[in-house]
Amino acid sequence: MPALSPTMTQGNLVTWKKKEGDSIEAGDVIAEVETDKATVDYEAVDDGILAKILVPEGTEDVLVGTSVAVVVDEAGDVGAFADYVPSSSTGNKAELAPAKPAPAPAPAAAAPPPPPAGVVAAAAPRAAGAPVPASPLAKRMAAQMGIPLAALKGTGPGGRVIAADVKEPSAEEATTAKGAAPGAAVVPAGAEYIDLPNSNIRKVTAKNMVKNKNENPHYYVMMEIEMGALMGALEAKISVNDYVIKAAALALKEVPACNSSYTDEYIRERCQYSAADISVAVNTDRGLLTPIVFGAASSRWVFEDMWKAPTNAGYCEQTLAGLAKENKLKPEQFLGGTFTISNLGSMGVKQFTAIINAPQACILAVGGADVKVVPDGKGGFTTKSVMVVSLSSDHRVVDGMIAAQFLKSFKKYMENPLLLLLSAP
Repeated sequence: MPALSPTMTQGNLVTWKKKEGDSIEAGDVIAEVETDKATVDYEAVDDGILAKILVPEGTEDVLVGTSVAVVVDEAGDVGAFADYVPSSSTGNKAELAPAKPAPAPAPAAAAPPPPPAGVVAAAAPRAAGAPVPASPLAKRMAAQMGIPLAALKGTGPGGRVIAADVKEPSAEEATTAKGAAPGAAVVPAGAEYIDLPNSNIRKVTAKNMVKNKNENPHYYVMMEIEMGALMGALEAKISVNDYVIKAAALALKEVPACNSSYTDEYIRERCQYSAADISVAVNTDRGLLTPIVFGAASSRWVFEDMWKAPTNAGYCEQTLAGLAKENKLKPEQFLGGTFTISNLGSMGVKQFTAIINAPQACILAVGGADVKVVPDGKGGFTTKSVMVVSLSSDHRVVDGMIAAQFLKSFKKYMENPLLLLLSAP
């Protein structure tokens, strides 16, 4: 199992793209692996023949470094691995393959013969309330379709539910399920809750958020942004978030200390990155992802195009946010980033604070625009559209005055949208 992201320690082997006996060439996609960030392709590094698959598809929590398959150079060597079983897994949580049992003494009573080679024995009945073994893809499909895993008959190894098993049960199956043992019963109507499995992304996000909040000394600086001029300049294809990303990137050029990071090995308090690579928080059904708009301050783009994936990634017609939701981001599209933006304004949220995306020093939380009654300076009152933003900063890197300078610069660009258009190189 390769490390397909810098923070990956284990992964789920979603599916094999090649079968035993297939020839492979360097660069061929041989499997799909769900990492802590996304589901990515596992590409072969050498030519050869796939002699033996050691980790079946659907296996979860396979530690990096675990042997997942055997590749040989010559077709004549394939047969030598037909019955091969690893002597031990390299830390894999899942049992890769059961070892062949040692011959046992003849029992007093005749015992049923063992299943012939190559035949998978039926899975043992599950205890009541026991978790249902299922592949990650099958779990997601079942959750989306509202089908309890316990209502499905698994045809994978050991009775594991695989993607092909996820379908609406027939009338006969539904009747059988109603009369089945408690361990296989469907979730009753009116149940108070249902347990949904955590994806790798969700697990890693939870771990990182706790770590970041506990280890990074957060403080928060807030500012109101008058949105009248910007709202008047909006076009159909340009969203508020487009302006926010551009304004933040330009503000980082003016206050580069907010474009810094901190590590345990050394303090990079005033490291000024040459580019503002903006990570944008995107919610998906698997958890939070942060695709990156690289060089958002200096690159030459039209607002709508800045959200487009790089042409060389082959997704030039799709947005990064769309790729994130479809689980199609490539590692180079979400690894890195020097500053993060989280925008909940479209959900009706007016104001919030966010947890820093370490090792970055800052994250900007953006609320939605709201109408506010204010004095008009002539003894009366008027209304204005106001958006509240909150900058969370790591006090080890960014002092309060620096955070205030950043928000002042950000406010300047947001309240004068013409400056954003004139700033393009």
